[in-house]
Amino acid sequence: MRTAGSLSGLDPAERREPPYWQRTLRELAPHDWLVFTYLLVLNVATWRGTPGPAQVESQERVAALLAFLVAVLFLVRGRILRHSFFAPLTYRLAIYGTVQLSYFFMAILLPMVNSRSLDQELYQFDMRVFGVEPAIYLDRIVTPLTTEWFSFFYFAYFFVLALHVIPILMGSRQQRLLGEFALGMLIVFCVGHTLYMVVPGFGPHEAMADQFQRPFPHGMWLDMVMKTVAEGGAQKDIFPSLHTAAPTYIALFSFRHRDKLPFKYTWPIVALFAVNIIGATMFLRWHYVIDVVVGLALSVTALYATVLVTRRELARRAALGLEPSWPTFFEQPAPVRESEPAGEIAASA
Repeated sequence: MRTAGSLSGLDPAERREPPYWQRTLRELAPHDWLVFTYLLVLNVATWRGTPGPAQVESQERVAALLAFLVAVLFLVRGRILRHSFFAPLTYRLAIYGTVQLSYFFMAILLPMVNSRSLDQELYQFDMRVFGVEPAIYLDRIVTPLTTEWFSFFYFAYFFVLALHVIPILMGSRQQRLLGEFALGMLIVFCVGHTLYMVVPGFGPHEAMADQFQRPFPHGMWLDMVMKTVAEGGAQKDIFPSLHTAAPTYIALFSFRHRDKLPFKYTWPIVALFAVNIIGATMFLRWHYVIDVVVGLALSVTALYATVLVTRRELARRAALGLEPSWPTFFEQPAPVRESEPAGEIAASA
């Protein structure tokens, strides 16, 4: 019988592979844990919310998102689903898709989780700290031209996201670039959506409606914005301003990678759009200035955090011989090893 002290003398073929659950946990990346934690928080929040039909509906929705995420992580990170197209696609839907989809549940979820409105507190904070509320100040320049200008940029938010998220998540094969972009965007949205539940509010357009002298004149872009917000908006989603945080993060990311195509040419355009989108959030009376300030802080924090975390994660995966942080499309997966060196088994424990 071999003693514990003699195990290190085993031939590689005799060394046992670590358990499935241990291999799977070792393969998990920081963004896997981030999204899992975010969805877990949503589940806990719904269970602690106000009882009623809205609670039941929210519980079913967020529980389904969490179950889908966990199932995909076990299938992909556990190397059960290894198809070169369906594994990367399913993984992206589970990681990024669940976070984006959760926003469309917020209209029902937010009032049920937190029925308060902190509009007055946010307004008083702005006046005490900044001495001005931009939404009220900008009322004096409301014209058909300015309204359409800012409405166009406010709506362009969705195009800025789509033109970066889809090509990078679906097409990039550079693990560092993909890792930085995706983790940063996930930080922005996971943190932002969570803060919606902590600091709910409707925004100046509703809470301070009697202080505005000029109604917005109808126009193509304004009508599109109003219809989109009415049909798909979460209504109490003001703190922080993700219309500020997300475009700003993309602009900062583009500037950081300005030595690469297409960012070499696109970063000034993205920066221009980001500045106008930020202005639009206040001109159109959706956000208080503190919402914007916190959105800017969130984007900068996300950039610094994701650069550091991505660098360390890529080094960890290389040292342990793990699969890519983001599964790559149409790349032949490495065969599952029947055994591993004792040093790697110890490192994964």
